[in-house]
Amino acid sequence: MGEICQNATIFQRLLRELNQSTRASEQNCRDVAERITEEATRICTESKRIQDSGDIETWAMTLAQHRLQQCIQYYKLGSKQGPLELHSTLSAIVYRYITPPQVQSSYQARLELIKDFLQAFYLETLNAFRKEAQLAATYRPRTLLELAEYMAFTERYGKRRIPLARGRSQQLIILRAQTFSQQQPKESFVDLEQAAEGSGSESDTTWNDSSLQQVRAAMVTESNESESDSLRQTVVEELMAYLEEHKQQDCADYFALRLQDLPTREIEEILGLTSRQRDYLQQRFKYHLLRFALGHRWELVHQWLEADLERDLGLLPHQWQEFLTQIGSEQESLLKLKQQGLSDAEIAKSLNCKEAQIQKRWFKLLELAWEIRNRSVSGAGASSDE
Repeated sequence: MGEICQNATIFQRLLRELNQSTRASEQNCRDVAERITEEATRICTESKRIQDSGDIETWAMTLAQHRLQQCIQYYKLGSKQGPLELHSTLSAIVYRYITPPQVQSSYQARLELIKDFLQAFYLETLNAFRKEAQLAATYRPRTLLELAEYMAFTERYGKRRIPLARGRSQQLIILRAQTFSQQQPKESFVDLEQAAEGSGSESDTTWNDSSLQQVRAAMVTESNESESDSLRQTVVEELMAYLEEHKQQDCADYFALRLQDLPTREIEEILGLTSRQRDYLQQRFKYHLLRFALGHRWELVHQWLEADLERDLGLLPHQWQEFLTQIGSEQESLLKLKQQGLSDAEIAKSLNCKEAQIQKRWFKLLELAWEIRNRSVSGAGASSDE
């Protein structure tokens, strides 16, 4: 295990910069500099990756400097603007995760939910800060420098990557926001006036009450949506796993940002790419997306799109006829064997060819069906058939 030999050097540098950049007392600067030094040292000691790098001292200095700059940045913002900046940063991260899917909240209502969520999150980070900095359970920031130190810690704490299944990870604050949203009571849209009148109506049976029928219909709709959401989530997880298995981590990062509906400019800023580099990445992502959707996991994707074989690959009757007229006899044989549920190995044996050839031909068939569906959706060619 590597050993950090420059604790005193790191501490002295942090202390000097704090004295130069703030008006805090000498003791206050010493306390903060000591805590940052200890945190950087602890991370470098516990990180196997840093230990294996052979350059532990550089890592420790870099981490300590990064924390110091965050602290000074919040210090310069002051006791009013600093918390607003922190709140704005964290709100932007959790905004898309804070509302339950079935609830159509207004913008203002969502902000109120975020405010409630962050109040609890700030308490959690204060406890985490006390524990990691080995402070008393009653510790509270009392000076501007201590407040800045706590806010910098809160931002880092929220952005920590938490390992998930299949080698994935997620920011801690997003996981907390998702849990918070799931705990919110789901709204039921019931016409209360109609419900009140229903008790005195001519109806003899409760189930004839129109308001209760509305509730029942909403439950059925919600159930169907949950099933679709579950399948969608499976597709997302499988695609993420596929990208990571094929060493396409940058494509996985790009996909994660696209899922958040972030604008292109913001994605470029987050990934540190120029427009041309982002365009290349986008093209590479599309390539792998097609390999996944038409080859690797075509059954899952087509089930989610409601375009599986039982539904003629999602083609309308006239599109299905067009599809059949464009494929040759070999492809038609392959299609029929697929419809019978045979495996690729069984089909290869039946058609006297290699399994890889079968997969390649099937990819082409799915691609053709995909083009016909998309052509119809985009409006191109929608004319004489109707």
